[in-house]
Amino acid sequence: MDNILHVDNLCKKYKNFKLNNVSLQLPKGFIMGLIGENGAGKTTLIKLIMNLVKKDSGDIKIFDKDNVKFEREIKDRIGFVYDEVCYYDHMSLKENGNMVSMLYSKWDKDKFNYYLNKFQLNKDKKLKELSKGMRMKFSLCIALSHGAEFIIMDEPTVGLDPVVRAEVLEELQSLMENENMGVLISTHITSDLERIADYITFIKDGSIVFSKPKDEIMESYKIVKGDCNILTKEVEKHFEGISKNRFGFEGLTSQVDKVREILGDNIVVDRATIEDIMILKK
Repeated sequence: MDNILHVDNLCKKYKNFKLNNVSLQLPKGFIMGLIGENGAGKTTLIKLIMNLVKKDSGDIKIFDKDNVKFEREIKDRIGFVYDEVCYYDHMSLKENGNMVSMLYSKWDKDKFNYYLNKFQLNKDKKLKELSKGMRMKFSLCIALSHGAEFIIMDEPTVGLDPVVRAEVLEELQSLMENENMGVLISTHITSDLERIADYITFIKDGSIVFSKPKDEIMESYKIVKGDCNILTKEVEKHFEGISKNRFGFEGLTSQVDKVREILGDNIVVDRATIEDIMILKK
């Protein structure tokens, strides 16, 4: 299986933070969700992939090419949607499109106009007149209008209402009909990832907790609920993380059969969401 992105033992050290030996792979034709708390290293990882900051060590390959040596060629083939739109506030959307079109070899004016209409954006409005949600939609229009083979998104659905969010997610899924494309999406809206992601990469304190197919993750983990008085140190060894309050406990486990064997009918077992895993996993 060909990879659109290959990251191997990537390190970047700041004064109070270190991205530590990060490795992951995204095959062509798939969507990867990147999750983690604020400050976990998601944005640092994306900036390193885009060569916006310099790595200390490790390798990053996009389209099987070194992301530094072939930066210009690679970025011509990437659609990048950051959490803040970095275009020209005093220009109209049409004028911004004309400016950006000069940066890409495969800019498609008709496709740009199609996405402006799809997301109900007035091409004659100045960028500074748009709300944050509308600015994000405009950034998506740019990313999807130059034949990009790899879309990288940092919190792309922040500020979008549920209807528009659904449209954006459907558009991403339809793009995957082209098996040579790939999407990396960092977001706190984990329900979006449950809907569209094929892979989930969980980063915590600068290190990768896991990077696996979503279905494998969802099948592996369960939420167990019960009374705190049934918990013992021996039982707790079978949980990845536990939350306790006066009403009882809620625990994340990948050993649900073992927990059932020990605790029997004293527990309730539910499916774990990606959010549950992110919050409870140690």
